[in-house]
Amino acid sequence: MIEGIVIKSTGSWYNVRRIDTNEVVQCRIKGKFRLKEKILTNPVAVGDVVSFELEEDNTIKDAMPHVSANGIINKIHDRKNYVARQSPRRIHDIHLLASNVDQTVLFSTIIEPTVKVGFIDRFLLMTEPHDIPTVIVFNKKDIYDKVAMAEYDYLKNIYVPIGYKTLLVSAITGEGLDELRDLLKDKTSLLAGQSGVGKSSIVNAIQPQLDLRIGDISDYSGKGQHTTTFAEMHPLSFGGYLIDTPGIKNLSFNNLEPMDVAHNFREFFQLSKQCRFGGSCSHINEPGCAVLDALQKETISSSRYQNYLKILDEIGDINYWERNE
Repeated sequence: MIEGIVIKSTGSWYNVRRIDTNEVVQCRIKGKFRLKEKILTNPVAVGDVVSFELEEDNTIKDAMPHVSANGIINKIHDRKNYVARQSPRRIHDIHLLASNVDQTVLFSTIIEPTVKVGFIDRFLLMTEPHDIPTVIVFNKKDIYDKVAMAEYDYLKNIYVPIGYKTLLVSAITGEGLDELRDLLKDKTSLLAGQSGVGKSSIVNAIQPQLDLRIGDISDYSGKGQHTTTFAEMHPLSFGGYLIDTPGIKNLSFNNLEPMDVAHNFREFFQLSKQCRFGGSCSHINEPGCAVLDALQKETISSSRYQNYLKILDEIGDINYWERNE
């Protein structure tokens, strides 16, 4: 058996970099793989360490000269962590974004397109179960006016106190990019964000030889257009790897139970130790709830709490709209 790391996933084929030679082998999978009894839409993720064997048929090699051979993946090694989302097409299935990462970097921007705070909180709900550090990078500082800067300061004051680092950058002027480079150095980082926030522009600015495709904001919808099609791992010249992922339009969580949500809003989970019902408190209307008390005292973010309620509503635990009429 040969061991390698999955560096690209196209759905049915996987580019695997051999650990012993650094050669890239185009692999298929053998058998079915599950994740904690959940059905996976993509059983192998970029970042996975796998064992595979070579095939004698080299038709793929002939068509793709950069690939050294064909292979069959027989085993996925234990993952130290993973980032997964509900499948966009099959709501009870799981789609893996990446595995074995040191951190995630979520790209956003205050304007063009307008920041969606609910999306930030939903993304953090994916990384929190494995305690994966997340940096929230706000791009396009070069076009921020006073209102946009005030919005950035407001969001920074929400996320930094609960342990998430924020960074303000500009792919155009280069401001903040040195600090971002330092954060990426010698780490495996998953990069994500909604389309149009300038993720590819930032990556090209810090690592020009990657030459990632850059898309425009749609004039019709005001939303970004997808430029990355498949997840792919790229080496960084200054040390480390980044895993680029397709732009995410939205995130849903029908695959989660209510307590999964409650326990992974980190500041709510910390406060739950003081709730009358402890870790079983849903923080909706229970007496003696420390989260509701903190909300009343304005020591936790009301926007985070509203986004929490919306997610619970979507998975069927409460009726958010009746509660907030």
